[in-house]
Amino acid sequence: MSKTIDPQNEADVIIVGAGPAGATAAALLAEKGRKVIVFEKERLPRYHVGESLMPFCWFTLNRLGLVEQMTSQGFVEKQSVQFVTQDGRQSRPFYFFQHYDHPSSTTWQVERSVFDQMIVEKARANGAEIVEGAKVRDVLRNDSGAVVGVTVEVDGKSRDVLAPITIDATGRDALVMSKNRWRNRDPELKKVALWTYYKGAKRDQGLDAGATTVAYIPEKGWFWYIPLRDDIVSVGIVGEREYLFREGNDPAGIFEREIAENVWIEDHLAGAKQFGEYWVTGEYSYRSEFCAGDGLLLVGDAFAFLDPVFSSGVFLALKTGEMAADAADAALETGDFSASQFDRYGEATCEGIEAMRKLVYAFYDEGFSFAELIKAHPDVRGALTDCLIGDLSKDFGALFSAVGEFAQLPPELPYGRKAAGAAAAGVA
Repeated sequence: MSKTIDPQNEADVIIVGAGPAGATAAALLAEKGRKVIVFEKERLPRYHVGESLMPFCWFTLNRLGLVEQMTSQGFVEKQSVQFVTQDGRQSRPFYFFQHYDHPSSTTWQVERSVFDQMIVEKARANGAEIVEGAKVRDVLRNDSGAVVGVTVEVDGKSRDVLAPITIDATGRDALVMSKNRWRNRDPELKKVALWTYYKGAKRDQGLDAGATTVAYIPEKGWFWYIPLRDDIVSVGIVGEREYLFREGNDPAGIFEREIAENVWIEDHLAGAKQFGEYWVTGEYSYRSEFCAGDGLLLVGDAFAFLDPVFSSGVFLALKTGEMAADAADAALETGDFSASQFDRYGEATCEGIEAMRKLVYAFYDEGFSFAELIKAHPDVRGALTDCLIGDLSKDFGALFSAVGEFAQLPPELPYGRKAAGAAAAGVA
């Protein structure tokens, strides 16, 4: 709701959420000398899934000045992605260094509690104020409908905090998207994911020791297999709810049944010991109707989530955090915080998401396989690898023309590209 608000600002930018998107935006804005306050509902560090980084994460991490620290942490190095059929046949791995010679050709498999905290500490070092255990209840709007701050509860006490720009980085909680009913589920990507962790699981040798493996099970379901430090492997299953839960809701039972459906997974988990919780999430593919509003930007999972198959989640968090920081800084420079200033942010973000979305749809299409695509069109291997590594600022017309011979590709979604003015935000 809009209300009369004392115009005295306490910050240049308020960021809600200290995950990779919010912390990246905070670090870059604070580095530019902007006064930044970040409200994080949890106490840090905290657990999060999404351990496999795409190679083009390197560029945002480099801008943050964290590449050397990433290397010194001793995270498992990821050189490639490979795909494995049910009978255990492995594809030729997509080795990133064979595609282009650049430091980003080696990326990492990370524990998110450690990785996320690195970015948080960078934001703090740059001068951002990060308040943990702070629950933001809603954004504040002035009489014209522009977002001018938030209502936050800290230690049981509620207060209003004002700033000309607010960045929603609340992840799947998606504060603004939920409050405004902007969430649009993807028409076809209605998958469920179950995951847990194993110790003592088998690892491939040499360059493949840190590879992300996608291993198929029936009905276009699949395992992820992500080697981490300390002899730990992250293992997840993704598929249709009707398939995965056809015999009941016991995650351990589902894992036991589906492990037997893939020879490579069965071999690699033989003798391994599962530990910790089984985690479940469903129907996670969505995008906000709007990317921003007057005085407002949405980033990371608070704006969109695609699918875990190509490990795009952290990449999109880092990239949107970086782009939103630049957009917010430009708005502060001009003093223009109107929604239209952020349309370019939405257009650029959605262009990249749509490229990966087409590839995700192809992956789940019964008539598609990477091997058949490359066999028929060896000339598109480079463009396909570009898409897999996150190099998305280019024309993929030839790639998706070839992919379209094997799979039904979706039309581009119209939402998310534009920012919402006061009327679209439901403000009278």
